[in-house]
Amino acid sequence: MIERMRERVVAACDGASKGNPGPAAWAWVIADESESPDRWEAGPLGRATNNVAELTALERLLTAIEPEVPLEVRMDSQYAMKAVTTWLPGWKRNGWKTSGGKPVANQELVVRIDELLTGRSVDFRYVPAHQVDGDPLNDFADRAASQAAVVQEPAGSALGSPVPPPSPDTPKPGGGARRKSAAAKPRGAGSGSRTLKAKFPGRCLCGRSYAAGETIAKNDQGWGHPECRTATV
Repeated sequence: MIERMRERVVAACDGASKGNPGPAAWAWVIADESESPDRWEAGPLGRATNNVAELTALERLLTAIEPEVPLEVRMDSQYAMKAVTTWLPGWKRNGWKTSGGKPVANQELVVRIDELLTGRSVDFRYVPAHQVDGDPLNDFADRAASQAAVVQEPAGSALGSPVPPPSPDTPKPGGGARRKSAAAKPRGAGSGSRTLKAKFPGRCLCGRSYAAGETIAKNDQGWGHPECRTATV
């Protein structure tokens, strides 16, 4: 457990699945007093759905923080947030069945989160994902989860891991139109600006792997992460 002495903790959590289902991972990040990313952790899940990854991220965050510490959780998953703030009471009344009488999906995770939420003060805040001026904590958790999903290895501040690289899904300020036009260029229109979805898993020149379906870009040694392209062209 961490954060025993803090009066209030602001945090974010996120999950990623490359293929949904596919290689998946979870991540959480805790802010410092200026609400900048401070401590974080990410872990692989093997093959799982995005919903499982999102719920696992929340479960790991709640496990990491002392239950008596008030907590604000920022998330970009409406499913995970509604599951534990809106739908959960009805599921419990119905014997863990949906309104349609079907078993609740990912019940084990939801039950565990319900146990972790009991008796503690938690405020959930929805934040949109992949915005130019989006929430920095959510963006950090998104990047950490995405990287862990690709490499399938644990990471975090306690392990001395480097800050996760920028997400190719988040447009740069003023660059939305350029990104869109670059992605639409045909082969031969400039390999330095072209991106596409990988048909097969591979490895970038930086040494990290990428999964099938992940956005990749051409560099001078082949294909790899878009953020690694600038170092080679």
